[in-house]
Amino acid sequence: MIKKLKLNITAGFKNRKINVFFLFLILSIIILIFSKLSKVYTNTVVFNINKVNVPKEYVILNDSSEKLNITLKTHGFNWLKYYFSKPKIAIDFERDVVKKNALYVWDKFEAYINIEKQFGNQVELLNISPDKIYFKYDVNLIKKVPVILNADINFSTGYDIFNAFVIKPDSIVVIGPNAIVEKINSVKTKKIVLDNVKSNILTPVKLNLPKNNNDIIYSDKQVSLMATVEKFTEGTLKVPINVINIPENLSIKYFPKFINVIYYTSLNNFNSITAKDFQVICDFKKVDDNQTFLLPELIKITDKVKTARIRKSRIEFIIEK
Repeated sequence: MIKKLKLNITAGFKNRKINVFFLFLILSIIILIFSKLSKVYTNTVVFNINKVNVPKEYVILNDSSEKLNITLKTHGFNWLKYYFSKPKIAIDFERDVVKKNALYVWDKFEAYINIEKQFGNQVELLNISPDKIYFKYDVNLIKKVPVILNADINFSTGYDIFNAFVIKPDSIVVIGPNAIVEKINSVKTKKIVLDNVKSNILTPVKLNLPKNNNDIIYSDKQVSLMATVEKFTEGTLKVPINVINIPENLSIKYFPKFINVIYYTSLNNFNSITAKDFQVICDFKKVDDNQTFLLPELIKITDKVKTARIRKSRIEFIIEK
């Protein structure tokens, strides 16, 4: 028992020594880091340009060379933010650039003070290169284009939509260089797939917009897809056949006098549909020589049904003497 107690005390003492060692090691590292960060360093950093107050009638064409190499002198703590995020510098098109011919020109000697103000008192601005940046621009074209739905939607058995899918907004405004925007005639949605649908649809759908073209501005990046889903069924009605364009000197008999019209509609409309909502004709002018049958045509379909068709394709007839 006493031997076991000695072992526990010895193990605890060793663990305590190890913990104290790691504590001092961590403290040493922290002190070293703070010591390094408190020193002043000089370095050159590449800054991306954030263009502000660009005239609305123009678009600045993106150019990979539009960057500034800026040499700064400051404490290590201030350098941290440039290593953890992409540094940006603002160039104001109302104040920092001059329009010359077909270009906007930024001159570091004229804009130096405005750049320096963006770094504050704790950072010393030593140098900027290049001395000048030339921004190409184009006239903006504003164009309204329709949104095209790209969807694969399957309904559960007995369910459907009566009217077409609704997209809101059904069109968007595209703004950008004339040479690019004039070629854009529509915008598709990203493909949406829905299966076994049996309830109303209301869902956001993203637009399939180009990823690498920052010169184009789109008024919307997504739309809403809506539809009222209802229970559907098929019905059948006997509709009278009317033969037209029979010559005055002819008399014919035809059979049958009625034909079945099969229609597809919602349960809400089913009971209100009658034979008068359809009209079937046979045009005698379309009968060829020696032909003994008429071809029925469904020429009137009520808007209370989604689809309708006739089952029989021929109507027999004879000419009476």
